[in-house]
Amino acid sequence: MADFRSDTVTQPSAAMRHAMHDAALGDDVFNDDPTTLELQRYAAELLGFDAALFAPSGTQTNLIAMMSHCQRGDEAIVGQQWHTYKWEAGGMAVLGSIQPQPLELQSDGTLALDDIAAAIKPDDPHFARTRLIVIENTVGGKVLPLGYMRDVAALAKEKGLKCHIDGARLMNAAVALAPDHQLSPWQMARQLCQGYDSVSLCLSKGLGCPVGSLLLGSTDFIQQAKRVRKMLGGGMRQTGVLTAAGLYALKHNIDRLADDHGNAQLLADGLSQLARQLPTLSSLTVIAPQTNIVFTDVDPVLADGLLPYLADMGIKVTASRYHAARGTLMRLRWVCHLDISRRQIEQTLTLVRQFSMK
Repeated sequence: MADFRSDTVTQPSAAMRHAMHDAALGDDVFNDDPTTLELQRYAAELLGFDAALFAPSGTQTNLIAMMSHCQRGDEAIVGQQWHTYKWEAGGMAVLGSIQPQPLELQSDGTLALDDIAAAIKPDDPHFARTRLIVIENTVGGKVLPLGYMRDVAALAKEKGLKCHIDGARLMNAAVALAPDHQLSPWQMARQLCQGYDSVSLCLSKGLGCPVGSLLLGSTDFIQQAKRVRKMLGGGMRQTGVLTAAGLYALKHNIDRLADDHGNAQLLADGLSQLARQLPTLSSLTVIAPQTNIVFTDVDPVLADGLLPYLADMGIKVTASRYHAARGTLMRLRWVCHLDISRRQIEQTLTLVRQFSMK
């Protein structure tokens, strides 16, 4: 009925499939796939970079970026919960021979500027050479504000370091921040990227493409990135079949991310109301969403009943056990996307209510 596991589960729309079917094709390794060239040109212009590069996944674009900015024995400053550190199989260390320097996140999802500055190693042969600061926006659905993004970029410049954005859900951040700055979402995204040397943008999450991510940077950086992409097996051929979907997404699917944010808020409000009203759900705590992701903490005993019930009803969510101050909890992750409608949110809330009254 509703798949909340991730915005990666989205299916291409009929219009996107049509664009893919009709895409002009060439050979991207020979740099003559016209649709891929157009996507790269369009994305670079949209976000204010010289050039862009299409790759199969955000994991690969992040790794390409780190291997292009750093050499063997260099160091990248990352967050403990960043995908580049925790969720991408240790690629920066295993394949890039890059030492990660992880820092604890603040409650708002940022890395403290003082912590970043303190982690930068002196120029001494005893230490790995700090070369790169990596920032993730959004992180766990939390939006890092424009002022903070500018402060990190300024710190990197002051210290002579490169800086990269893992912007898998950058457009979600842009849509969330745009009204406060009286900008369009794409203008907001461009502002968030200013001062950064590179950014990775995922096309296969909320933007709705079946496959692919973009890496953006300077012309020289992207030339180096192409070499790394080839080394990692990311050089594909008639990529226009995929990049046509990316072009469609960037032209049609950015503004509509606001619908996902609205649905996430509707879900969060509904679950909070049920927790207040129904004793069975009293252990359920809702973490207020900022974009399209809702986290709820529940007692493991409640989760042991609720999760199988939801699965039987066709509701898919992810869950993980963790230890908190009030004991062991199960954290449920609900991700809203273009294949989750308002009606499905309402149906899900009805099912949760029915479960609590069994």
